[in-house]
Amino acid sequence: MTNQPAPNRLIDQTSPYLLQHAHNPVDWYPWGPEALERARAEDKPILLSIGYAACHWCHVMAHESFEDAETAAQMNRDFVCVKVDREERPDLDGIYMDAVQAMTGHGGWPMTVFLTPEGGPFYAGTYYPKVDRPGMPSFRRVLAAVADAWARRRDDARRQGDQVVQVLAAQSGALGGEGDGQLADETLRQAFEGLQGAFDGTWGGFGAAPKFPQPMTLEFLLRCHRRGFSGALGMVRLTLDRMAAGGIFDQLGGGFHRYSTDGRWLVPHFEKMLYDNAQLVRLYTHAWQATGEDRDRVVAGRTADYLLRELRHGDGGFFSSQDADSEGVEGRFFVWSWEELVAIAGEPVARHLGAGPEGNWEGTNVLWTPRPAGDAELEAAVAAALPRLLEAREARVHPATDDKVLAAWNGLAISALAEAGRSFGEPRYTEAALAAAGFVLEALRGDGGRLLRSWRDGRAGGPGYLDDYACMAEACLTLYETTFDLRWLREARRLAGAMVELFADPGGDGFYQTGRDAEELVVRPRELFDNAVPAGSSVAAEVLQRLGRLTGDPELEEAGRNALRPVLGVLGRAPTGFGHALGAADFALARVREVAIVGRPGATDTEALLAQVWGTYQPNRVVAAAAPDDAAAQGEVPLLADRPALEGRATAYVCEHFVCQRPVTEPAELAAQLA
Repeated sequence: MTNQPAPNRLIDQTSPYLLQHAHNPVDWYPWGPEALERARAEDKPILLSIGYAACHWCHVMAHESFEDAETAAQMNRDFVCVKVDREERPDLDGIYMDAVQAMTGHGGWPMTVFLTPEGGPFYAGTYYPKVDRPGMPSFRRVLAAVADAWARRRDDARRQGDQVVQVLAAQSGALGGEGDGQLADETLRQAFEGLQGAFDGTWGGFGAAPKFPQPMTLEFLLRCHRRGFSGALGMVRLTLDRMAAGGIFDQLGGGFHRYSTDGRWLVPHFEKMLYDNAQLVRLYTHAWQATGEDRDRVVAGRTADYLLRELRHGDGGFFSSQDADSEGVEGRFFVWSWEELVAIAGEPVARHLGAGPEGNWEGTNVLWTPRPAGDAELEAAVAAALPRLLEAREARVHPATDDKVLAAWNGLAISALAEAGRSFGEPRYTEAALAAAGFVLEALRGDGGRLLRSWRDGRAGGPGYLDDYACMAEACLTLYETTFDLRWLREARRLAGAMVELFADPGGDGFYQTGRDAEELVVRPRELFDNAVPAGSSVAAEVLQRLGRLTGDPELEEAGRNALRPVLGVLGRAPTGFGHALGAADFALARVREVAIVGRPGATDTEALLAQVWGTYQPNRVVAAAAPDDAAAQGEVPLLADRPALEGRATAYVCEHFVCQRPVTEPAELAAQLA
């Protein structure tokens, strides 16, 4: 048994990613005053390493370099070494990822950035191998070169750092230039045509390998279908079907892996992220609303079930991710030998699951269903075999789980589960959403009610960011529109008001990522691009508009439209980078339906009207409901005021800008008005 090195400063952190490095021989610091003050006092450069727990190449670099005594000695001698979990500190990750991309033309994790003691990045990269490879210098060679540059050409390094900071500051304003864009229907058409040009007509999705699900882009295409754009639904349909049949979807346990390494959705990068699966539950739910296809409901349900089974804390919050690796090997938990598959499921089922004696990935088999079963007998055999295969897989060593709870990602999950629960009539999804919201709003609250970013094992993290506030405000609004409990509307308004106070640009040009109470960094970052997770500014744009429309507050609506101002110049030209923002723009341009249901909660006639609302795809809609004598609801929601129930029956009012069509009591009549 080898002796484990004494723990470093990371041992007191809560992040599983940081704790993975707590016994490295590297003298790691977490980001904070102690590390920065030491760098300034000793005039040493900072080696900043940023990653996350489910990152495969982060683990590789840790094993190769950070666990190596000689490499660690070199790092400790020449640098102040700082380790950051990108999921806990998206502000640092965003600033320095922009720097890496500006300096190298690409980015990714692990991120390796060398900073001046003042925080200016002067050299950067991503993964560095332990030994030289063609086109890739070894990490120790990079360390030596950077240390030599700092010793011999320190002024040049400082100038480089200052120049990069100036570039980052310039980039933090509006994309596309001051006043370069206008909110117009033509922007949506331009974005749609751009997506048509990038679409893979054979396998779905956009571009070549690696291929990401891009749920926000597909959500925008569903909105385009609603607008009557020909071909939009076909792109969504093909992509959803191909993904659900691919190896990117866990054919046994449900849920989606991070992305596909190939263009066919066959071989995934095997980590599973809360944010991906939350967004995909919502997307497949919306696809079911738009098409009525039962296969969309099945995939949404299996993915929601995965979240509840694998990523749920006992008190209700949702964990962040599961690793790609187990027993030190990527994908080992998920792949199969031909012999094992045949022994458990039989050869016909094994071949239906895309397997073969030679394997379909590195001598092993990733399960997928590239062709339909084709006959009832095989379908029955597959249905019987899948539980047996899942049971056999459960006996394996499971991938590690990053069990920290993040406010923003939980907000995404809450919204998705609430929508799935009400759309499919599955109370357990709604109950899970309610429990998660209650957990976040209790456990992730600091002094004065300040929303916090993270929680793990009874310890809360630092102040929340824009996306934490925006996603939780949206989650609470979605819960109100699911349960019509005024508690959730009040929580949504409270979070929205605090969000505007903490993060809004005083000049009206959108929002900053960090609050006005945050520590001062080299720049105050903005989060403008919708990447794997929607930008906080994009979510803010939509939720503020929805809240403003529901509550009759024009200032909230205006704040929501202002959130889009920094990206108006590029929305149409780069649609895959702004999927959620395009949805918020669609809301701003749409004839928003305001639906009021007046009836006894839980009564058959009330539920029938609500089922009609939840069974249809209406992205640009707000909903309120209350009993006819609920004075509190009528006082807080103008849409409900002076709306009687006709002849004692539950009654629906479909309005635009609070001007309503004739009230109806029959679900079919409501369907006609919504159409």
